[in-house]
Amino acid sequence: MIPLTADSLGTVQQLLSHVRQTVAPAYRAAIDSLPAPLRHIAGYHAGWWSSSGEPELGGGKTLRPALVLASASAVGGAPMSAVREAVAVELVHDFSLLHDDIMDGDATRRHRPAAWKLFGIGAAMLTGDAMQALACDLLAGHTGIKVLTTTLTRLYTGQSADLDFERRMDVSLAECMAMPAGKTGALLACACELGALAGGADSRRCALLAEFGMHLGLSFQFADDVLGIWGDPAVTGKPVYSDLARRKKSLPVVAALTSGTRFSNELTELYRRPHDSDNDNLAHLAALIDAAGGREFALHEAERQLRDALACLEAAAPSPVAAADAVALTYLITRRDH
Repeated sequence: MIPLTADSLGTVQQLLSHVRQTVAPAYRAAIDSLPAPLRHIAGYHAGWWSSSGEPELGGGKTLRPALVLASASAVGGAPMSAVREAVAVELVHDFSLLHDDIMDGDATRRHRPAAWKLFGIGAAMLTGDAMQALACDLLAGHTGIKVLTTTLTRLYTGQSADLDFERRMDVSLAECMAMPAGKTGALLACACELGALAGGADSRRCALLAEFGMHLGLSFQFADDVLGIWGDPAVTGKPVYSDLARRKKSLPVVAALTSGTRFSNELTELYRRPHDSDNDNLAHLAALIDAAGGREFALHEAERQLRDALACLEAAAPSPVAAADAVALTYLITRRDH
């Protein structure tokens, strides 16, 4: 299996810088095509300017566009051949974040007020809708359009399940482990498959790289579930215990609730109560989840998905340079402070 070590980060910042230089002009051109009010919100969300329009130097990590270009390179294609696909994936990602913040009630995004808090729910939703439409328009008439539209349906299904879980106490471990395949894994799988398609890969290599992206997304999500409870707000950009305050049924929580340990009954009783913002109460919930094995289980699953991702990448037989880029991105996506 392709090794994953700290050395994998050696060139990743240079790689991401190159991706931004390659993709950013096309991404900005897409946003600039929006009507002025929607363009303003999209640019704020992207970190390009403040709420009043003053230039800023923020923005996302462009990890998904980087996966698109790396996948094209992995199958022998030129990264520039996949810029259109990279922009489409980033548009869908930003669309999903705009909507997720509204549905989850998250008031901050990337250490700034979320778009809906500044511009209103309706305006933020419409901006997200417009970005989704732009993504589909970019790939209209190309082989990747079906991959993209299928991914959108999977995103809707995953997010719907996530919201449904908040209202239920009977969420099974199998359901909890399947939901992120739509909510998170689908878009990373899409990024890798679109890149492979743009690079001219056959169906087998496209499928392997899509599977690589899916496992990578699941590994990221399960690790992120841990951060949602125990993470440093300086890393997550969200208040401490934010997932517990909303009674989210993330993997550590469901693993603890279904553990059959002496801690699970108390956790079940407390989790049935209304949402709670008291830090002492939330800290007690976190301690119960940890004692019931929820954190350990989630981290174990994150590692298992990571191993499966690297095995799929190796089976796709990328060139050594392309493999190094993909592994560097994998390290950056999955190795965060737990």
